[in-house]
Amino acid sequence: MWAAITGSEPWSLAAICGCYLVLVYVTNRGLIAAPGYRLLLGRIRDRKAHATIIKAADDRPECVKVVEAVTARLEDLERPGTVVWRLLPRAGVIAVPLSKLAAAWSVLYHAERLLLGFESDEGVAAQAQALRLRVAEPMDTTDQQVRAALDEAQTIADLRAVLIAAHEQLDQRRLAELEREYEQHRVALWLTAVGLGAILLIGISFDVRPIMLFGALGGFLSPATAVMRSADKRDRSWGVLVLAPIGGSLAAVGGLLLVRMLSDPGLNLLGSVFQQNSWGTPPGPFAYALALLFGFSGTLFSRLAVTATKNISL
Repeated sequence: MWAAITGSEPWSLAAICGCYLVLVYVTNRGLIAAPGYRLLLGRIRDRKAHATIIKAADDRPECVKVVEAVTARLEDLERPGTVVWRLLPRAGVIAVPLSKLAAAWSVLYHAERLLLGFESDEGVAAQAQALRLRVAEPMDTTDQQVRAALDEAQTIADLRAVLIAAHEQLDQRRLAELEREYEQHRVALWLTAVGLGAILLIGISFDVRPIMLFGALGGFLSPATAVMRSADKRDRSWGVLVLAPIGGSLAAVGGLLLVRMLSDPGLNLLGSVFQQNSWGTPPGPFAYALALLFGFSGTLFSRLAVTATKNISL
Protein backbone atom coordinates (compact mmCIF):
# COMPACT_ATOMS: atom_id res chain seq x y z
CA MET A 1 0.00 0.00 0.00
CA TRP A 2 2.77 2.41 0.98
CA ALA A 3 4.68 1.54 -2.19
CA ALA A 4 1.60 2.23 -4.31
CA ILE A 5 1.07 5.64 -2.72
CA THR A 6 4.67 6.79 -2.75
CA GLY A 7 5.84 4.99 -5.87
CA SER A 8 6.88 6.51 -9.15
CA GLU A 9 3.54 6.00 -10.89
CA PRO A 10 1.72 9.32 -11.29
CA TRP A 11 -1.67 7.63 -11.13
CA SER A 12 -1.34 7.05 -7.38
CA LEU A 13 -0.97 10.76 -6.62
CA ALA A 14 -3.68 11.63 -9.12
CA ALA A 15 -5.99 9.12 -7.42
CA ILE A 16 -5.31 10.65 -4.00
CA CYS A 17 -5.96 14.18 -5.29
CA GLY A 18 -9.11 13.00 -7.04
CA CYS A 19 -10.41 11.33 -3.88
CA TYR A 20 -9.72 14.45 -1.85
CA LEU A 21 -11.48 16.58 -4.45
CA VAL A 22 -14.53 14.32 -4.11
CA LEU A 23 -14.29 14.71 -0.33
CA VAL A 24 -14.18 18.49 -0.72
CA TYR A 25 -17.27 18.37 -2.93
CA VAL A 26 -19.13 16.19 -0.42
CA THR A 27 -18.11 18.53 2.40
CA ASN A 28 -19.28 21.60 0.50
CA ARG A 29 -22.50 19.94 -0.62
CA GLY A 30 -23.48 18.03 2.50
CA LEU A 31 -21.83 19.72 5.48
CA ILE A 32 -21.56 23.41 4.56
CA ALA A 33 -24.39 24.29 2.19
CA ALA A 34 -27.00 21.60 2.84
CA PRO A 35 -27.73 22.49 6.52
CA GLY A 36 -28.22 26.14 5.57
CA TYR A 37 -30.49 25.15 2.69
CA ARG A 38 -32.61 22.94 4.93
CA LEU A 39 -33.07 25.82 7.37
CA LEU A 40 -33.96 28.10 4.48
CA LEU A 41 -36.47 25.61 3.07
CA GLY A 42 -38.15 25.12 6.43
CA ARG A 43 -38.43 28.85 6.98
CA ILE A 44 -39.84 29.39 3.48
CA ARG A 45 -42.60 26.87 4.17
CA ASP A 46 -43.35 28.49 7.53
CA ARG A 47 -43.66 31.90 5.88
CA LYS A 48 -45.91 30.53 3.14
CA ALA A 49 -48.21 29.08 5.79
CA HIS A 50 -48.13 32.37 7.69
CA ALA A 51 -48.95 34.26 4.49
CA THR A 52 -52.01 32.03 4.03
CA ILE A 53 -53.18 32.91 7.54
CA ILE A 54 -52.71 36.63 6.92
CA LYS A 55 -54.63 36.41 3.64
CA ALA A 56 -57.52 34.60 5.34
CA ALA A 57 -57.71 37.20 8.11
CA ASP A 58 -57.36 40.30 5.92
CA ASP A 59 -59.24 40.38 2.62
CA ARG A 60 -58.27 43.91 1.62
CA PRO A 61 -57.19 44.03 -2.05
CA GLU A 62 -53.76 45.46 -1.25
CA CYS A 63 -53.16 42.73 1.34
CA VAL A 64 -54.23 39.99 -1.07
CA LYS A 65 -51.93 41.30 -3.80
CA VAL A 66 -48.92 41.56 -1.49
CA VAL A 67 -49.50 38.10 -0.02
CA GLU A 68 -49.87 36.56 -3.47
CA ALA A 69 -46.70 38.28 -4.68
CA VAL A 70 -44.77 37.15 -1.61
CA THR A 71 -46.05 33.58 -1.94
CA ALA A 72 -45.09 33.47 -5.62
CA ARG A 73 -41.60 34.75 -4.80
CA LEU A 74 -41.16 32.17 -2.05
CA GLU A 75 -42.34 29.40 -4.37
CA ASP A 76 -39.77 30.56 -6.89
CA LEU A 77 -37.04 29.92 -4.31
CA GLU A 78 -38.17 26.29 -4.11
CA ARG A 79 -37.91 25.68 -7.84
CA PRO A 80 -34.90 23.71 -9.15
CA GLY A 81 -32.12 25.96 -10.35
CA THR A 82 -33.07 28.99 -8.26
CA VAL A 83 -31.07 28.02 -5.19
CA VAL A 84 -30.00 24.41 -5.79
CA TRP A 85 -29.03 22.38 -8.84
CA ARG A 86 -31.03 19.16 -9.08
CA LEU A 87 -31.07 16.11 -11.30
CA LEU A 88 -34.82 15.69 -10.74
CA PRO A 89 -37.50 18.27 -9.89
CA ARG A 90 -37.89 17.04 -6.30
CA ALA A 91 -34.73 15.04 -5.65
CA GLY A 92 -31.11 14.58 -6.61
CA VAL A 93 -29.51 17.78 -5.35
CA ILE A 94 -26.17 18.14 -7.12
CA ALA A 95 -24.91 21.34 -5.51
CA VAL A 96 -26.01 24.29 -3.40
CA PRO A 97 -24.01 27.34 -4.55
CA LEU A 98 -23.22 29.49 -1.54
CA SER A 99 -23.77 32.73 -3.45
CA LYS A 100 -27.30 31.62 -4.37
CA LEU A 101 -27.96 30.57 -0.80
CA ALA A 102 -27.02 34.02 0.52
CA ALA A 103 -29.22 35.70 -2.11
CA ALA A 104 -32.13 33.44 -1.15
CA TRP A 105 -31.85 34.48 2.50
CA SER A 106 -31.97 38.11 1.38
CA VAL A 107 -35.19 37.46 -0.57
CA LEU A 108 -36.71 35.64 2.41
CA TYR A 109 -35.92 38.47 4.83
CA HIS A 110 -37.51 40.98 2.45
CA ALA A 111 -40.62 38.80 2.16
CA GLU A 112 -40.91 38.63 5.94
CA ARG A 113 -40.81 42.42 6.21
CA LEU A 114 -43.53 42.73 3.56
CA LEU A 115 -45.76 40.32 5.48
CA LEU A 116 -45.11 42.25 8.67
CA GLY A 117 -46.87 45.23 7.12
CA PHE A 118 -50.15 43.26 7.13
CA GLU A 119 -49.65 41.40 10.39
CA SER A 120 -52.51 41.52 12.89
CA ASP A 121 -52.25 43.82 15.90
CA GLU A 122 -51.78 40.83 18.18
CA GLY A 123 -49.04 39.50 15.92
CA VAL A 124 -47.27 42.85 15.90
CA ALA A 125 -47.38 43.02 19.69
CA ALA A 126 -46.04 39.47 19.99
CA GLN A 127 -43.19 40.12 17.57
CA ALA A 128 -42.35 43.36 19.35
CA GLN A 129 -42.10 41.52 22.66
CA ALA A 130 -39.94 38.83 21.09
CA LEU A 131 -37.65 41.51 19.69
CA ARG A 132 -37.44 43.21 23.10
CA LEU A 133 -36.27 39.96 24.64
CA ARG A 134 -33.81 39.46 21.82
CA VAL A 135 -32.15 42.83 22.41
CA ALA A 136 -32.56 42.78 26.18
CA GLU A 137 -28.77 42.76 26.46
CA PRO A 138 -27.66 45.07 23.63
CA MET A 139 -24.58 43.86 21.77
CA ASP A 140 -23.93 47.01 19.78
CA THR A 141 -25.34 50.43 18.88
CA THR A 142 -27.97 48.95 16.58
CA ASP A 143 -29.43 46.84 19.40
CA GLN A 144 -29.53 49.87 21.67
CA GLN A 145 -31.33 51.92 19.03
CA VAL A 146 -33.85 49.14 18.42
CA ARG A 147 -34.54 48.83 22.14
CA ALA A 148 -35.05 52.58 22.50
CA ALA A 149 -37.35 52.76 19.46
CA LEU A 150 -39.50 49.90 20.76
CA ASP A 151 -39.87 51.60 24.13
CA GLU A 152 -40.85 54.90 22.50
CA ALA A 153 -43.56 53.42 20.24
CA GLN A 154 -47.01 54.52 21.45
CA THR A 155 -49.42 52.96 18.97
CA ILE A 156 -49.64 49.73 17.01
CA ALA A 157 -48.90 51.67 13.83
CA ASP A 158 -45.74 53.09 15.39
CA LEU A 159 -44.79 49.66 16.68
CA ARG A 160 -45.31 48.12 13.24
CA ALA A 161 -43.10 50.75 11.62
CA VAL A 162 -40.40 50.24 14.24
CA LEU A 163 -40.54 46.47 13.75
CA ILE A 164 -40.13 46.75 9.98
CA ALA A 165 -37.21 49.16 10.32
CA ALA A 166 -35.60 47.10 13.09
CA HIS A 167 -35.91 43.86 11.14
CA GLU A 168 -34.35 45.54 8.12
CA GLN A 169 -31.34 46.60 10.19
CA LEU A 170 -30.97 43.23 11.87
CA ASP A 171 -31.47 41.37 8.60
CA GLN A 172 -28.74 43.41 6.95
CA ARG A 173 -26.40 42.51 9.79
CA ARG A 174 -27.24 38.82 9.52
CA LEU A 175 -26.77 38.91 5.75
CA ALA A 176 -23.38 40.61 6.12
CA GLU A 177 -22.26 37.92 8.58
CA LEU A 178 -23.60 35.20 6.32
CA GLU A 179 -21.88 36.63 3.26
CA ARG A 180 -18.56 36.88 5.13
CA GLU A 181 -18.86 33.27 6.22
CA TYR A 182 -19.72 32.07 2.71
CA GLU A 183 -16.93 34.17 1.22
CA GLN A 184 -14.43 32.48 3.53
CA HIS A 185 -15.72 29.09 2.40
CA ARG A 186 -15.49 30.06 -1.28
CA VAL A 187 -11.92 31.32 -0.90
CA ALA A 188 -10.89 28.19 0.99
CA LEU A 189 -12.48 25.91 -1.61
CA TRP A 190 -10.80 27.80 -4.45
CA LEU A 191 -7.42 27.59 -2.71
CA THR A 192 -8.02 23.89 -2.13
CA ALA A 193 -8.65 23.26 -5.83
CA VAL A 194 -5.57 25.25 -6.86
CA GLY A 195 -3.51 23.58 -4.13
CA LEU A 196 -4.48 20.12 -5.35
CA GLY A 197 -3.30 21.09 -8.83
CA ALA A 198 0.00 22.31 -7.39
CA ILE A 199 0.41 19.10 -5.40
CA LEU A 200 -0.22 17.02 -8.50
CA LEU A 201 2.26 19.03 -10.56
CA ILE A 202 5.00 19.01 -7.91
CA GLY A 203 4.45 15.37 -7.07
CA ILE A 204 4.82 14.32 -10.70
CA SER A 205 7.80 16.61 -11.36
CA PHE A 206 9.77 15.82 -8.19
CA ASP A 207 10.11 12.72 -6.05
CA VAL A 208 8.65 14.24 -2.87
CA ARG A 209 5.41 12.33 -2.45
CA PRO A 210 6.22 10.89 1.00
CA ILE A 211 7.16 14.38 2.17
CA MET A 212 3.85 15.79 0.94
CA LEU A 213 1.98 12.94 2.59
CA PHE A 214 3.49 13.67 6.01
CA GLY A 215 2.91 17.39 5.48
CA ALA A 216 -0.75 16.69 4.75
CA LEU A 217 -0.91 14.59 7.92
CA GLY A 218 0.48 17.51 9.91
CA GLY A 219 -2.02 19.85 8.26
CA PHE A 220 -4.84 17.55 9.30
CA LEU A 221 -3.57 17.16 12.87
CA SER A 222 -3.30 20.91 13.45
CA PRO A 223 -7.05 21.75 13.35
CA ALA A 224 -7.92 18.33 14.77
CA THR A 225 -5.90 18.92 17.94
CA ALA A 226 -7.19 22.50 18.13
CA VAL A 227 -10.77 21.21 18.10
CA MET A 228 -10.00 18.69 20.84
CA ARG A 229 -8.36 21.36 23.01
CA SER A 230 -11.00 24.01 22.44
CA ALA A 231 -13.85 24.42 24.91
CA ASP A 232 -16.13 25.70 22.12
CA LYS A 233 -16.23 23.00 19.45
CA ARG A 234 -18.51 25.11 17.22
CA ASP A 235 -16.03 27.89 16.51
CA ARG A 236 -14.33 26.10 13.61
CA SER A 237 -14.47 27.02 9.95
CA TRP A 238 -15.13 24.25 7.46
CA GLY A 239 -12.98 26.15 4.98
CA VAL A 240 -9.96 25.95 7.28
CA LEU A 241 -10.53 22.26 7.96
CA VAL A 242 -10.72 21.49 4.23
CA LEU A 243 -7.71 23.61 3.31
CA ALA A 244 -5.40 22.56 6.16
CA PRO A 245 -4.10 19.25 4.68
CA ILE A 246 -3.48 20.92 1.31
CA GLY A 247 -1.60 23.79 2.90
CA GLY A 248 0.32 21.38 5.11
CA SER A 249 1.42 19.31 2.13
CA LEU A 250 2.72 22.33 0.23
CA ALA A 251 4.27 23.85 3.36
CA ALA A 252 6.24 20.64 3.92
CA VAL A 253 7.72 20.79 0.42
CA GLY A 254 8.49 24.50 0.67
CA GLY A 255 9.82 24.11 4.20
CA LEU A 256 12.33 21.42 3.26
CA LEU A 257 13.46 23.55 0.33
CA LEU A 258 14.06 26.46 2.73
CA VAL A 259 15.89 24.12 5.11
CA ARG A 260 18.19 23.13 2.26
CA MET A 261 18.91 26.77 1.54
CA LEU A 262 19.54 27.79 5.15
CA SER A 263 21.70 24.74 5.86
CA ASP A 264 23.87 25.27 2.80
CA PRO A 265 27.56 25.65 3.72
CA GLY A 266 27.46 29.16 2.28
CA LEU A 267 24.95 30.23 4.95
CA ASN A 268 25.24 27.40 7.49
CA LEU A 269 22.42 28.69 9.68
CA LEU A 270 20.96 25.29 10.51
CA GLY A 271 23.89 22.89 10.41
CA SER A 272 24.79 19.71 8.58
CA VAL A 273 22.09 17.57 10.22
CA PHE A 274 19.39 19.62 8.55
CA GLN A 275 21.29 19.67 5.27
CA GLN A 276 21.36 15.88 5.22
CA ASN A 277 17.59 15.76 5.76
CA SER A 278 16.37 18.48 3.44
CA TRP A 279 15.41 18.89 -0.19
CA GLY A 280 17.21 16.59 -2.62
CA THR A 281 18.38 14.04 -0.06
CA PRO A 282 16.95 10.55 0.51
CA PRO A 283 14.11 11.10 2.99
CA GLY A 284 14.28 9.43 6.38
CA PRO A 285 12.55 9.70 9.75
CA PHE A 286 14.15 13.09 10.45
CA ALA A 287 12.94 14.54 7.15
CA TYR A 288 9.49 13.03 7.65
CA ALA A 289 9.31 14.61 11.11
CA LEU A 290 10.29 17.98 9.64
CA ALA A 291 7.58 17.62 7.00
CA LEU A 292 5.06 16.78 9.71
CA LEU A 293 6.07 19.86 11.71
CA PHE A 294 5.90 22.15 8.69
CA GLY A 295 2.43 20.84 7.90
CA PHE A 296 1.33 21.15 11.51
CA SER A 297 2.65 24.65 12.15
CA GLY A 298 2.19 27.40 9.62
CA THR A 299 4.12 29.66 12.00
CA LEU A 300 7.22 27.47 11.66
CA PHE A 301 7.17 27.83 7.89
CA SER A 302 6.58 31.59 8.14
CA ARG A 303 9.48 32.09 10.54
CA LEU A 304 11.79 30.08 8.34
CA ALA A 305 10.71 32.07 5.29
CA VAL A 306 11.34 35.35 7.14
CA THR A 307 14.79 34.12 8.15
CA ALA A 308 15.58 33.21 4.56
CA THR A 309 14.34 36.59 3.35
CA LYS A 310 16.55 38.46 5.80
CA ASN A 311 19.62 36.53 4.68
CA ILE A 312 19.12 37.26 0.99
CA SER A 313 18.07 40.90 1.38
CA LEU A 314 20.29 43.24 -0.56
